[in-house]
Amino acid sequence: MSAPADQSLAHVLAEARHALGLSLREVERRTGIRNAHLSQIETGTIARPEMALLWELSIAYGLDFARLLSLAGYEAAGETAADRGRMTVALRALGQLTPAEQAEALEFMAELRRRRGA
Repeated sequence: MSAPADQSLAHVLAEARHALGLSLREVERRTGIRNAHLSQIETGTIARPEMALLWELSIAYGLDFARLLSLAGYEAAGETAADRGRMTVALRALGQLTPAEQAEALEFMAELRRRRGA
């Protein structure tokens, strides 16, 4: 069962942006997320954006990250609040690194996935 139209991810994000008086271009300047991509998220064309984008938008709009994850359908079977909490901590930690350090951390994670065969 999907969320009511007024509680969809698209609606929540568009309403939050409008409430702050921000244009899509202003959000792009603040977050680095392209305005065309933001528009697709707000119209529902992209219903499940990457978690990292949701993290950036939760910060920019002052929204609860866990709620955005839920609206985007990231509640996988067996996933717990602790799992989502670890993801939040990881994203915060990445956000505190320099761009070069972020690239190094992401490459390390990609290498771990390759080793695992994912």
